[in-house]
Amino acid sequence: MTLFEELAENFQNLITKKTLKLGDKMPSIRTVSKEYGVSKNTVIQAYLLLESRSFIVSRPQVGFFVCQREDQILPMPMASSPNVNGMVGKEDGLIGKVFSHFVNKDITQMSLSVPDESFFPVARLNKCIQTATKTLGAGGTAYDDIQGNMRLRKNVSKWSFTWGGNLGVDELVTTSGAMHAISLAFMALTKPGDRIGVESPVYFGILQLAKNMGLKVIELPTDPEYGVLPKDLEELVDKIDICLLVSNFNNPLGSCMPDNNKKEVVKLLTKHNVPLIEDDLYGDVYFGQSRPKPCKAYDTEGIVLWCGSVSKTLAPGYRVGWMAPGKFMKAILKLKLFHSVSGTTITQEAIGLFLENDYYEKHLRQLRARLYSNSLHFIRAIADYFPKGTKISRPQGGFVLWVELDKKWDTGKLFDKVLSRGISIAPGRMFTLQSQFHNCLRLNYGLPWSEKLEKELELLGQILKE
Repeated sequence: MTLFEELAENFQNLITKKTLKLGDKMPSIRTVSKEYGVSKNTVIQAYLLLESRSFIVSRPQVGFFVCQREDQILPMPMASSPNVNGMVGKEDGLIGKVFSHFVNKDITQMSLSVPDESFFPVARLNKCIQTATKTLGAGGTAYDDIQGNMRLRKNVSKWSFTWGGNLGVDELVTTSGAMHAISLAFMALTKPGDRIGVESPVYFGILQLAKNMGLKVIELPTDPEYGVLPKDLEELVDKIDICLLVSNFNNPLGSCMPDNNKKEVVKLLTKHNVPLIEDDLYGDVYFGQSRPKPCKAYDTEGIVLWCGSVSKTLAPGYRVGWMAPGKFMKAILKLKLFHSVSGTTITQEAIGLFLENDYYEKHLRQLRARLYSNSLHFIRAIADYFPKGTKISRPQGGFVLWVELDKKWDTGKLFDKVLSRGISIAPGRMFTLQSQFHNCLRLNYGLPWSEKLEKELELLGQILKE
């Protein structure tokens, strides 16, 4: 046995005995080289051997992590099959009940879809706020341009190069978060009675907004890995007037549309003159080699209204977002003028400053590493503690897991049970307007991993086994 094979066997034994658990980061190559008295090349060969055996996985610029072998992974949920005639179930107040507790610090908030506040670079953001008061006229108390803060637009434009967007400053409008951008798009492009196609399941805020604006929601079949498939959309495109997709790491499924599918979807919608609102809120939180492109990257006719923000990656409370509305720019600016005139000047300037240098990329690397590690910890704990037959999504980005339980479970009732034990979950039927997903739930793994969190997942599993 060669030296690197012997080293690999040692680590494999540690993983098998669960001394190193799923989601744990492997010691750095430099550390192993020093502690074992071997060359860095030997460590690299040992890690590559472990990776080939599916014991560990590498993440760019981050390192190696203990991963789950294929034979240990729980099955994925089936693709959804909603009623495409847009039948709406009864409103039962579940969303309000779940979110009436979201600021309670005594409850473990697995129900939220935002990373824990400890994941954000608060000290650096504070410095950016201080700088913003000096760089802005009147200390930031004056109105800004209707189209939005110039520094922010300039740096969002620069960041669009990471996915080949090449967006110009004049192609962007700032908003008070991504939902504000989506609201403006709805108001600009729809009227009561129009039909909107969305993924199923999809973020409940989108569904409730569409419903309250009098739109008829057409829920589209959605694959938990690849999102809405072009063939399914093609069958239904004549039934919709507008489409909204979360193409990268859909909330709650975590699905990500392959590039070819995005290209086909844009081509199909362009052919039928159906505008696409794209919520790309989670695109920067990827676990692979590079940021996935949004559908906007394939838009040649301006039919895609690309929406984003830093609410999930940097500063939820700052309410800073943006959109590239394509050929609908004039209508969007008119609405923004009527509804808000301009955004919050200081926070937009501060985020613009943060994006201006390496701070954001450095923060994102650390955030992705923690979230990826957490996702593996959650998946392992669910496999260990949840009942047999549990199915789970395998997101390659974002911070939420979709869990499918046995059909006998109603996760709306489960919510009450686990809340009394200090745990909040998001029941599956929040993410649809139809009578489906009663046996599903969404869990947020954007929480600091700890022994306490593992115990709470174990408790959740015990309740499900009762």
